[in-house]
Amino acid sequence: MTNTKTAVFAGGCFWCTEAVFQKLRGVTGVLPGYAGGTVDDPTYEQVSMGNTNHAEAIQFEYDPAQISYSDLLSVFFATHDPTTLNRQGADVGTQYRSTIFYSDEAERKAAQNYIDQLTKDGVFANPIVTTLEPLTKFYEAEDYHKNYYERNSGQGYCQIVIGPKIAKLKEKFASLLRD
Repeated sequence: MTNTKTAVFAGGCFWCTEAVFQKLRGVTGVLPGYAGGTVDDPTYEQVSMGNTNHAEAIQFEYDPAQISYSDLLSVFFATHDPTTLNRQGADVGTQYRSTIFYSDEAERKAAQNYIDQLTKDGVFANPIVTTLEPLTKFYEAEDYHKNYYERNSGQGYCQIVIGPKIAKLKEKFASLLRD
């Protein structure tokens, strides 16, 4: 039995983030959902209105013996724009914010140190606006959101928005991909 860990990241549309993280070696499960809000058991419709303060997020389980938290952070920051406040491309609102929902102080420190290093290295032309928020509760999204890219890869949004993220992942992180 492996010792897996769970993490929750929000990087815009959860269809995009789910599709990226499902391809990583050592990631054993990915669920789209909602985190960081003020309403219990929110629905997609409620979150989409931007009134619940939830972010579209993914909760994923990973095996730290196969992929490090640092590698997961690298993929996260490389596959979305952490410099745009409450937006990813055409998706606008607090539900599309860039956030790492940390479970403990070690995760918070690792994420903050990673952001500090990216900033010091000048990786992005604009300041990183990714927030670090304590994870209080993760709500699983409705079933029709699960494996969205996998089931709808021919759809326009998937080809135009998610496809390039997958291509970048394959180009930049080949060593981290599943066989």
